[in-house]
Amino acid sequence: MPDTLTKLTYQTFQQGKSIFGLAHKTISTGLMKALSPVDKKVTPIPTELLLKFQERLNNLLEVDWEDAQKGVYPNSLLFDNPWEDFFVYYPQLWMDLPQIWERAKSDKYKEFSANIDTTDYPQYYVRNFHHQTDGYLSELSANLYDLQVEILFNGAADAMRRRILAPLKDGLKVFADVPPRQQRILDVACGTGRTLKMIRAALPQASLFGTDLSPTYLRKANQLLSEIPGELPQLLQANAEELPYLENYFHGVTCVFLFHELPAVIRQRIIDESFRVTKPGGTFIICDSVQLSDSPEVEPAMHNFYETFHEPYYRNYITDNLVERLEKAGFEKVEMQVHHMSKYLIARKPSAPLA
Repeated sequence: MPDTLTKLTYQTFQQGKSIFGLAHKTISTGLMKALSPVDKKVTPIPTELLLKFQERLNNLLEVDWEDAQKGVYPNSLLFDNPWEDFFVYYPQLWMDLPQIWERAKSDKYKEFSANIDTTDYPQYYVRNFHHQTDGYLSELSANLYDLQVEILFNGAADAMRRRILAPLKDGLKVFADVPPRQQRILDVACGTGRTLKMIRAALPQASLFGTDLSPTYLRKANQLLSEIPGELPQLLQANAEELPYLENYFHGVTCVFLFHELPAVIRQRIIDESFRVTKPGGTFIICDSVQLSDSPEVEPAMHNFYETFHEPYYRNYITDNLVERLEKAGFEKVEMQVHHMSKYLIARKPSAPLA
């Protein structure tokens, strides 16, 4: 009975987030059309596809619940929500929308405040992804990001992030002889630290590391991670094309929601770097958007994503062969999973040959 009640509570919690996300997008889109209409080639979503989305979401939530029951992570993670940030920053999200609408309307996608120095960043990064103010380089952007992503995915973003945890823990079984505190996990492009927070809940004793290009997102991550029990993850500002770690250093490496925002050549470089720093026998996990090869039925939604948001590399991403890229770097036994609107590639670095 307690499990049944907990599951009902979880389903109600997720349904509430989904309704909220849909309501926000419906109202904000209506206002944009009335106040600042944008001429974009948006594809109407047929009813049968909307029903398919609901089915995919329901399947995701069922897997999320089952993993918690299996002990992959504690039940409390199912209900984790940044309520304080929500009440503080949701009004700011609305205040920022007119600037986003104007940027989308005028196709201005390289606008940054005068106090932001963009000279030391790769050109592909110096953009207003999603038309957001100051791209990934301001305190406002860092404060709004998690809320924006939750709304984008109708409350399913965290459930999709958590799908990396089961394969990550499974991959660590290869290192059963290594004490938990000596097992090192790196989250590449860790952003505001939400994925690292989830990894900490699933692996409370592991040594966690995170890198990101944005100093403001790293400050937000440090704030979030300093509030939870356990050793504070080591965060570094770094370009994922040149990770500042020794070869064969990490037992596991993760990367969530990054690859669709990279040019193809950079995707390969980051995969190569991830291979370099992963220990023989270790696991590298990519979580990102679904692609045409695995989810052709949702092509209209993919089309609308790159038409509606500033996502200059997404169109190439959805046709890119990531398995081929992983194997080119040296990974093997690449497993693929799809959960709702996200795709997961779980790759193993070959074990060192016996002497």
